[in-house]
Amino acid sequence: MLAKTFSAAVIGIDAYPVEIEVNAAVSGKSAGNENGVSIVGLPDTAVKESRDRVRSAILSSCYQPPKGFTVVNLAPADLRKEGGAFDLGIALGMLAATGTIPPETLAQYAVIGELALDGSIRPVRGALPIADRLARQNRFTGLIVPRENAEESALAAGGRMPVYAAGSLREAVSILLDGNALPCHADLREYIGKPSGREPDFCEVKGQMMARRAMEIAAAGGHNLLLNGSPGTGKSMISMRLPGILPPMTLEETLETSRIHSVLGLLSDGQPLLNRRPFRAPHHTISDVGLIGGGRDPKPGEISLAHNGVLFLDELPEFKRNVLEVLRQPLENGVITVSRAAGSCTFPARFILCAAMNPCPCGRGEYELGCTCKLEEKRRYQKRISGPLLDRIDLLVPVRQLSQEELMAAPDGESSATIRERVIKARAIQRERLGKFGLYCNSQMSGRDLQEFCRLAPSSAQLLRAAIAKFKLSPRAYDRILKVARTIADLAGSAAIRDEHIFEAINYRKSPLGAE
Repeated sequence: MLAKTFSAAVIGIDAYPVEIEVNAAVSGKSAGNENGVSIVGLPDTAVKESRDRVRSAILSSCYQPPKGFTVVNLAPADLRKEGGAFDLGIALGMLAATGTIPPETLAQYAVIGELALDGSIRPVRGALPIADRLARQNRFTGLIVPRENAEESALAAGGRMPVYAAGSLREAVSILLDGNALPCHADLREYIGKPSGREPDFCEVKGQMMARRAMEIAAAGGHNLLLNGSPGTGKSMISMRLPGILPPMTLEETLETSRIHSVLGLLSDGQPLLNRRPFRAPHHTISDVGLIGGGRDPKPGEISLAHNGVLFLDELPEFKRNVLEVLRQPLENGVITVSRAAGSCTFPARFILCAAMNPCPCGRGEYELGCTCKLEEKRRYQKRISGPLLDRIDLLVPVRQLSQEELMAAPDGESSATIRERVIKARAIQRERLGKFGLYCNSQMSGRDLQEFCRLAPSSAQLLRAAIAKFKLSPRAYDRILKVARTIADLAGSAAIRDEHIFEAINYRKSPLGAE
């Protein structure tokens, strides 16, 4: 008997519908096994091994697998299938082929889930994009998912398709046989903007007013920044507080970011959506594939996991040169395309790059602090960061060592909540100005937008031309200064870019690494 159901395969961060066909009691043998199972349709090893998991799960659930040779086809045949998400669909197809489940009923449902040998159902990766894609087809009576994936699936389906949670194969069969099963319900409003525990606060930072100001500008305009200072000056501490002053994620940003984390299985149980902007801090030993994504079957990397959030690269010169250079495209375009022999995938990667580095190999930077590095050693260390990459960083911020007296006398700074309010107001101004172009912050402005929204008075233009000539800045750096000045003006509530705004923006690019 022939039975069918539906599932989906995840490629990159997108899901593609897959039809599962099961034909039991087919004439023939497979490797001398009359009761064997053959799975076709470009399955990987994990999918091929499902025949053993499925058979054990069926027997453990007190059902009988089909007698004779069984063929399982995963269509379309030219789409690669990987992982254990097809286990539950194959098992239900076998039970429908033996008459345990009405085949016409099963054909109305979509199914995902990995089976354990005892018949229990384990969670799978990518439930969020799968549920979203299947719900958009508007053709299924319902979607059966593992219990741990129920919330994220229901949120992705958004009421367009009922989602049913099953903890075991027997529960899944019961849902199909019982027309009164209750679907899962989830309300997006319960997760958007919901606090996720105590977060690092800027009120804990002593002094470092220039670095604090640069963080506020970066958050307000979506600008990249580099902190340059000796160890112990608070570079990492300040950077960790950047997500806390960014505006809350919109519904669209939440779903888009959560989709990436769902594909990699990073959404924890009880947390079906990310409710705060991501902060990713990979170690400097990371490979280029780990940073931008890739592999035989391309998966998102750290820059995509930081989408709509912050990517923090500590000890920037210690990263391999080829790893840093792959950041150029995503820093400009906000996406990364990974091409392999099997095909190409495009991942979103719009993030704020926050980097930190020491001024020299020993880290002290100044003779008074005990630095013994020669001038040539300092130059060689700083040249590990290429000029084209530096051109894509808007704010180059020196972070100096505070004396003990300054540290003890420094008052508590503003709280993250206070700074965030100013950032939100500045973003609102930018959204009103740029929203019609599909942009949401100043860092995304193109050359045409700069001509329209960053017009300078003669005195401001003369100041900028003098800075370009004195510091030998590139045309890209010129654009970056204009964008930063526009953000500073927005924070001040000024419709026009004034001389003081240009002067402050230039102050962050006085030298290649932001120090005199």
